Amino acid sequence: MENSKMQALEGLKVLELASFIAGPYCAMMLADQGADVIKIERPGVGDENRTEPPFVEGESAPFMLWNRNKRSLTLNLKDPEDKNAFLRLVDEADVLVENYRTGAMERLGLGYDELSQRNPGLIYASISGYGRTGEYATKGGFDLVLQGFTGLMHLTGPIDQGPHRMPIPVCDITAGLHLTIGILTALQARNATGQGQRVEASLFDAGLSLQLYEAAGVFATGEAPEKLGQKHRGVAPYQVFSTSTDHITVGVAQQNFWLALCKLIGRADLVEDKRFISNADRVANIDELVPLVEEQLLQKPADYWLTALEDAGIPSGIIQSTDRALAHPHAVFREMVVPVHHPKAGAHKTLGIPIKLSHTPGSVRSHAPLLGEHNDQIDEIWAQAPLKKAAGKR
Repeated sequence: MENSKMQALEGLKVLELASFIAGPYCAMMLADQGADVIKIERPGVGDENRTEPPFVEGESAPFMLWNRNKRSLTLNLKDPEDKNAFLRLVDEADVLVENYRTGAMERLGLGYDELSQRNPGLIYASISGYGRTGEYATKGGFDLVLQGFTGLMHLTGPIDQGPHRMPIPVCDITAGLHLTIGILTALQARNATGQGQRVEASLFDAGLSLQLYEAAGVFATGEAPEKLGQKHRGVAPYQVFSTSTDHITVGVAQQNFWLALCKLIGRADLVEDKRFISNADRVANIDELVPLVEEQLLQKPADYWLTALEDAGIPSGIIQSTDRALAHPHAVFREMVVPVHHPKAGAHKTLGIPIKLSHTPGSVRSHAPLLGEHNDQIDEIWAQAPLKKAAGKR
């Protein structure tokens, strides 16, 4: 998808030394807004995500989604000539994104201290499992592990079952978003001072940062948060309900919504029930409340209730599978599904840009690169001094 308008990060030069999700997702966010992202990959191997199914004509669909709008160079950073080629790119870069294990970049002579001496304006953005400091700094960490370690897994799933992993890589994606915000913050600081700096995010910090209600409860009471299943910690009823056909969500986050719901389901008597008068009462007595509400909802189909709830101004919605959500007219209208063409995979679809800017909109401009697809462009990248000798080796 082409966009003729100027983009917010146009001219920003980014080097990505990252694989899997968190680091590449961050770099994708920058690339979507116009940054020129050069993805540095291992010769012959590349990003580990290139091996993840499903595949389209041999190309990994996951890799293609969060590596669009980038260029790929293959460099062996342990090889002196390739390392020299990389350092010349560093000299012109605004941002470096890396997710090597703690200490690995320093052993290569590519740590922040070394690179910032060459390029004082460089934003050196690191992402890791547990952070670059502390006793866990050298531990590797994946989303699965950090969902468990940060307490997220302890909270999810049915009340009567053990811990559940969220199928969405929530720590990875959140850490990637945090790193993106950190980079943009550091760039703003550089505009004022001329000085780059190190930016860091971790899956550990991300997992903890998501637990707003849970942390507030622990800080207030000192007690571990209980597993709630579908219930909400602060408002009620605010959860999934069954109807005579499909499941729906009903969000009674305000007192006026509660009054309207009682009227709508034919249980006006619940308004005066001492167990449910205030929101705090309803939260405390949610196990008694839910069956009373669901008993009424089960009498009619989802379509009836969704129309009635909409008319009453009560937030609600149908529960859709991902394929239905992506095919929904609103997803099309919001441009959250866009076409892209890949030299091997052909025409396919990708997710659109979730951040909408009115004057400098982001866009999907190019496919995810083939491994080393842009090696023959290394001479021209960022108007560098000739690097042909290094590029010609691959």
